[in-house]
Amino acid sequence: MSVHTAADFLLLDSGASFSEQIVRDGASDPSTLVLDQYEFATYDLLGAAHRFLIIDEFIDQELMLEQKEKIEAFLNQGNILVFSGHLFRPWIPGAAPFVPKTIYNHLDYTIQVLDHSIFAGVQSEDITYNKGVAGFFARGHHPIPEGAEVILRLAGDEPITYIDRLSTQGTILVHAGRNLLRYRHENNSAGRIGEQLRRFLYEEYDAMPIRSVRI
Repeated sequence: MSVHTAADFLLLDSGASFSEQIVRDGASDPSTLVLDQYEFATYDLLGAAHRFLIIDEFIDQELMLEQKEKIEAFLNQGNILVFSGHLFRPWIPGAAPFVPKTIYNHLDYTIQVLDHSIFAGVQSEDITYNKGVAGFFARGHHPIPEGAEVILRLAGDEPITYIDRLSTQGTILVHAGRNLLRYRHENNSAGRIGEQLRRFLYEEYDAMPIRSVRI
C-alpha cells in the first residue's frame, strides 16, 4: 500500500444526525477532510489532492445533480467515488435509480456475502440483523451498469453493492444501504467492514490502470 500524507478522503457532511458518528470519525482522522455538503459547489475538488470522495445516503441529491460534471471529472482523474444510499437523481456515471425490494417475510432481507476483501470474515447474520430486526442493512438494489462487479447480494440475487470500473477512468462503488464506513464500531463481524473498505480503496487506487471511458 502506498503511503499518502494528504487528506486522501473527502467526506461530504450531509448534516443528518444519523451521520454524526461518521463525521466524528472523519474529523479525528488526518487522512480525511470533512466538508459541509453546501460548500461542495465552490470547493476546488479537481485541484485538491483527494483520492476518495465519500457520500452517504442523506446527501442532497439535487445538489449532487448540479455538481454532476465536477464529480465525473474527479473520477476521470483516476479517483474513486463511494456512494451509500438510494440513488434517485442521475448524478453518478453509469448508475441507475434505486429499486425497492418487494418483501414477503424477513428472510427476504437475508444478505449473501460474496468472496471479496471488503467483506472478508463478515457473517451474513451480523449484517442481515440489527438487534434481531432484519432490513436495516439493505432494502433494495441499483441495477448494475454493464461490466460491473457485484460484491454483495440480497436473498433474491439483487445486487446490493457493486464496483464499476468501466463507466469512467476511475472507480465507482455503489452500495444500496447505510454508509459502509460506519461499520467499524460493532462488536461482531460487521465491525470489520469499515477498515477493510479503507484498505480496499487504497489497494484499488494504487492498482488502477489507465482506462478508456466506455462509449
